[in-house]
Amino acid sequence: MPKPKKLFIETLGCAMNVRDSEHMIAELNRKESYALTEDLSQADLILINTCSVREKPVAKLFSEIGVFNKKKKPTAKIGVCGCTASHLGKEIIKRAPSVDFVLGARNVSKIAEIVHIKHAVEVDTDYDESSYAFGVYRSNPFKAMVNISIGCDKGCTFCIVPATRGEEISIPSDLIVQEITKAVATGAKEVMLLGQNVNNYGRRFGTHEEQIDFTGLLQKVSKIEGLARIRFTSPHPLHMDDAFLEEFASNPKICKQIHVPLQSGSTKLLKAMKRGYTKENFLNRCAKIRALCPEATISTDIIVGFPGESDADFEETMEVLEQVRFDQLFSFKYSPRPMTEAALYETQVDAEIASVRLSCLQTRHTEILDEIMGGQLDKVHEVYFDELKPYGKIAGRSDDGKLVFVDGSEELLGKIVPVRVVKTSRGALDGTLI
Repeated sequence: MPKPKKLFIETLGCAMNVRDSEHMIAELNRKESYALTEDLSQADLILINTCSVREKPVAKLFSEIGVFNKKKKPTAKIGVCGCTASHLGKEIIKRAPSVDFVLGARNVSKIAEIVHIKHAVEVDTDYDESSYAFGVYRSNPFKAMVNISIGCDKGCTFCIVPATRGEEISIPSDLIVQEITKAVATGAKEVMLLGQNVNNYGRRFGTHEEQIDFTGLLQKVSKIEGLARIRFTSPHPLHMDDAFLEEFASNPKICKQIHVPLQSGSTKLLKAMKRGYTKENFLNRCAKIRALCPEATISTDIIVGFPGESDADFEETMEVLEQVRFDQLFSFKYSPRPMTEAALYETQVDAEIASVRLSCLQTRHTEILDEIMGGQLDKVHEVYFDELKPYGKIAGRSDDGKLVFVDGSEELLGKIVPVRVVKTSRGALDGTLI
């Protein structure tokens, strides 16, 4: 047998990019054997799976290509993939001729074809992969990430994703069930359902029509024998109807962890962002979650310094933070992106003002988080262990998404075990097995 080629892959951005990287690895291995390496200098193929949601990673791309080109073997190929590939396309090769091919986020299934075509560019955002059966590869055998839709139809004025991933198309439910069933048969007890707006599932299908929404999909997936836990990201506040939230709260297989992206607490800014809900709508949905499922953890995304944001607008965001007390916060300064409406708004916020606001937001959330995690001492969680750590530790997640460490060995991998919390910190919990 020929010796496997070595593949170095750098994945930036969201969970969907992580899954796209897994798909690329699987598709490459359908045609020829590749072994993953962390040593760039040994790689025969180097893939950079890019993110374009914020400006900084895009700016870093070309300097990184230069570094990679100097360190790589003369025969090694470089491929730029993902969202930045989608929106820059041929421009990447014009600016960096050392790049051998460019593969957009909507064209992942084509990688085995174009890897051997010098300066190939495949960035068609209308390409429909929704019914394509990808090869099988998982970076963690104990859990699976599964796409349930591709693309996005939301027109949020700050977001480049619709321009890089195309229109929203749902993946047929039978394909989703088949993929999860195969993963469970090979050791996975947990699945993460992925989509730009997962709870808008069923709005549009590519090759055929189904009468099923996200709540129906959750019910269908939960019937898979051997599957113990279901997670999903990211839902949209606009589609959090009562039926969905009741299913979330009552279905024992659905983990009690939910992401509710706020973006801003100001109704005025939410309208400018074209988010489709108000501050009051958002608070109502979070209150409904707390009422139906008091044990649930709620995470969110917040942008500070969006064009036109006043001190009063920012204070409204802080008010939502105080009312909901998010268990996890992903917060960023507004970053103007090409092909978005907000980049053209004249009322851009001064960068220093945005930095001060971001610091204020993050400082207060840190205080809230310390209070939340401090209250975990002596609590008991059912923890699914899926990762070995150094120094005799093993890590897993509680049902509500908290990272938990215990002393243990690989015998615990793939098991759900009760753990008592003996030490708390801001980012994780230490426990002992019961």
